[in-house]
Amino acid sequence: MPFKVGANAIIRTQHYLDAGKIYLNDKIKVFCVHVNSWGDRHKGLNDFLTWHMPQIQYKNPNVHCIVLKNMTPTPFIRCFLDNGEHVIVDTDNKEKREILNHVITVLGKAEHVLQSELLAQEKKENPANFGYLCSKHCICQIIGQVPCPAIVPVPQKWRGKWKTQNKDA
Repeated sequence: MPFKVGANAIIRTQHYLDAGKIYLNDKIKVFCVHVNSWGDRHKGLNDFLTWHMPQIQYKNPNVHCIVLKNMTPTPFIRCFLDNGEHVIVDTDNKEKREILNHVITVLGKAEHVLQSELLAQEKKENPANFGYLCSKHCICQIIGQVPCPAIVPVPQKWRGKWKTQNKDA
């Protein structure tokens, strides 16, 4: 296997899962792949499953992913939407990259939507943010930081004035 490094495959690492580019649209509830384990027509979709299905599952936790093997003569991807409709993507005789690009353009989120979601997530969930309209008002509320001198007095040894006046101590 060319993608093996050490005891675990590359596709099982956190870095590889974070590198995924497929963010499915919010309307998609079920991502179903129909493929056979044999045949040249299914090779591209099998490669797509090997390399990109873990990333799809990681990046889209609210989407149910199903792989149905050896049940169809032609490979395809079917996505069920929240309004009861479904979308079928034909993957017959296509390569892994073609399938990836097609899934991103047809089923993925738009680039401007991804940018706005990333910006909103960055503002809310960053624990380093503190101040007005943040979860922490002061840095002293973050665990591991020195408490505010107004609440807990700072030890004498930590004060610069005390250090300069008592150089012998």
